[in-house]
Amino acid sequence: MLKQTIRSRIAPAVAVTALLAGGALTTIDTTIATPAYAAAPVAGGYVDLVEQVAPAVVTIEVTQKLPDAAEMQGQRGLQGQQMPEGFEEFARRFGFEMPNGQQVEPQPMQGAGTGFIISEDGRVVTNAHVVRNADEVEVTLSDGRTLSAEVIGADTATDIALLKVEAEGLPALNFGESEALKVGQNVIAMGNPFGLGNTVTTGIVSALGRDLRSGPFDDFIQTDAAINRGNSGGPLMDEAGNVIGMNTAIISPTGGSIGLGFAVPSDLVKEVVADLSDDGAVDRGWLGVQIEPVSDEVAAALGMENERGTIIAEVMEDTPAKEAGLMQGDIVTMVNGAAIDGPRGLTRAIAGDQPGATVELTLLRKGKEMTLDVTLGQRDVEQPA
Repeated sequence: MLKQTIRSRIAPAVAVTALLAGGALTTIDTTIATPAYAAAPVAGGYVDLVEQVAPAVVTIEVTQKLPDAAEMQGQRGLQGQQMPEGFEEFARRFGFEMPNGQQVEPQPMQGAGTGFIISEDGRVVTNAHVVRNADEVEVTLSDGRTLSAEVIGADTATDIALLKVEAEGLPALNFGESEALKVGQNVIAMGNPFGLGNTVTTGIVSALGRDLRSGPFDDFIQTDAAINRGNSGGPLMDEAGNVIGMNTAIISPTGGSIGLGFAVPSDLVKEVVADLSDDGAVDRGWLGVQIEPVSDEVAAALGMENERGTIIAEVMEDTPAKEAGLMQGDIVTMVNGAAIDGPRGLTRAIAGDQPGATVELTLLRKGKEMTLDVTLGQRDVEQPA
């Protein structure tokens, strides 16, 4: 059994890692066992399918310019200081002035990931972390053409980005329904691992609804199809070639695949991409509360068996929740008549409505059921429910 507590963003330990080379998705504590796994072979393979869908899978290259030396130093030079060990390489990369007064030019940061085309006129989907802080984005098609891409919008909460290249008649992939997925179903992953170029791997759906604690919208598809750094933004497809997920993260002690890969479900990708297409942003509803799970003791005392809801730990001032009359200790059990199971359920239900919408909350207050109508505000990325 391999047991490792993760404490750093980039370390040779077990890590949940965004698939853009060198990036970490989140910091978590986890225990994993090194698995022995093998995907069952498929008679005849996927030759025809791969030939059909591969042209719609693209390589994405990003360039990020670094601040100039004055910005990096806060307008202060380093003359007269002793040069620390390894500083010369640090200065070369980040453009600091050397102690002898020599200026070293900063080198642009570069990275690569994967994407897939969803429309003939050049809309491309990838992970938000692939294009984060990018000054230039280029998309390389299967026919060798490299096109400059515009970032239409990126949603960091779900790690989904939409790009646009100027082209017509491009091959495009169709979205499938991730809600219909079953554990054990065969899947195909495509991407650009370690910059090698388009690569195809196969496996199964290992689990559904995985929460990696990277954000309130975690609902990952887990697969044992081999995916690695550089696969970020690549499609996970069913046997009909429909996109049922977007490869996003792995758990690995080495940075390479050990059969624990994770994809954003296609149903969520479709929803976010549609929102980004409108104005480049995703609008989400917001209450203005801190929330916690309902403990076993509280549930038992209130006679709650199946529907656990979530407890309001704090109501912030000048928020929709405060204005509507929500109170600390209230237990929200339903939103618009739909049962809520835990904090993630409440966050998703509220975020799924538009700012300005009015929702009906069913809650328990001191053991008595009541309802409140709340007109939602606008949720920022870092805000709680």
